[in-house]
Amino acid sequence: MLLSLILVFSGFGGDIGWGQTEHASKLVEGAKKEGKLVWYTSMAIDTSKPILDEFLKEYPFVKADLVRAGEEQLLSRIMTETRAGRWLFDVVSTSAVQVLALRNFLSPYASVETRAYSDELKDSKNRWTAIYNNNLILTYNTKMVSAKEAPRDYGDLLDAKWKGKILMDSTDYDWYGTLASFWGKETARRYLERLAQQNPAWRRGHGLLAQLVGAGEAPLGWAYSFRVERMKKEGAPIDWVESFNPIVTTINGIGLSVKASNPNTSRLFIDFILSKKAQEMIRDMRRIPARSDVKPLAPKMDQSKLRLKLVPGEVSVNIDQYAEEFRKIFGL
Repeated sequence: MLLSLILVFSGFGGDIGWGQTEHASKLVEGAKKEGKLVWYTSMAIDTSKPILDEFLKEYPFVKADLVRAGEEQLLSRIMTETRAGRWLFDVVSTSAVQVLALRNFLSPYASVETRAYSDELKDSKNRWTAIYNNNLILTYNTKMVSAKEAPRDYGDLLDAKWKGKILMDSTDYDWYGTLASFWGKETARRYLERLAQQNPAWRRGHGLLAQLVGAGEAPLGWAYSFRVERMKKEGAPIDWVESFNPIVTTINGIGLSVKASNPNTSRLFIDFILSKKAQEMIRDMRRIPARSDVKPLAPKMDQSKLRLKLVPGEVSVNIDQYAEEFRKIFGL
C-alpha cells in the first residue's frame, strides 16, 4: 500500500535548504554552475517529459535526469536511498507530497509563482505546491438521468430511487477521511452508514467507473472530472455534477529536497512548472492545472467555482485507520 511505505519513514532531517525566494537572475547564474537536475516523479511520462523538454529548451545549459515510477515504487526508492544516506533527487512530484513534507523530506521554497495558487493547493510552510489536481465528482449517464434529476449534493444520494444504482470505488478511503475532516468524524460515519443501505456496487479504479457509467452499467458513479470531460469530448453520454460540497481533491504536488545537490536549478524548475506557460501545457494535456489564472478546458471545470477540499496530510498518514473503518461500514 502506497502510504504504508510512508508510515515507516523515520524523520529524516538534515539541514533545511533555502526557504526564501531569490531573484531569477541569481537562480540562473547558480543553475549554470550546477548544470544538472534530478527529478523524481510519479507523473505519467506523456505529461512529465514534454514539460521537462520545454524547460530544457529555455535553459539548455541544464542536463536533466527524469526518474519516473509508480507511486509505490517511487516512495520505496526514496526510502531505500535516503536510509542509505543517498539523497539523489533534487525535486519530487507525487500525490504523497504532503506526507513527504510532514516527514521532513522537503525544504521550504516560496516560489513567486505560488501567488497564483489558492491556499487549498499549496503548503502554508512553502514545502509543496500542487501541479495538477484530480477532483472526485459524481458522474451520471445522460441517457439514464437528466441534468435536472441528477443528485446535487451528498444528501440526494440517499433518496430511495438511487438504491442499487450507484457505482463506488472500493478503495476510496481518503474520500471518507476527507469528509470526516470536513464534516466531523461522527457525521461522516453516520452518512456512510446510510449510504451503505443504498447497496452501492463496487469496482476498483475511477477510470473504470467512468467507463461503466458511460456504458450504462449504472446511472451514477464516482470518477474524476478530467476523465469525464475527455469522454464527453469523445461523444460518451456522460456528465458530472459540480455542486457537491465538498468536492474531494487529490493532487500531484512538487517539492524541493532538503538535500538537493542542485538547489538553484531545482528552484528554477519549480518556478517553471508552476508558471502559467507550463500550467497551460498541463491543461492542454487534458489535466486540471492547479494554477488559478489558467483558463479551464470547460467552463464548469473553473476551480474558483468549485468547493474543493484537499485530502489532508493527516488523512494520508492515518490512511490504514480510515481504510479499516470504510471497509467495516460497507461490509467489504
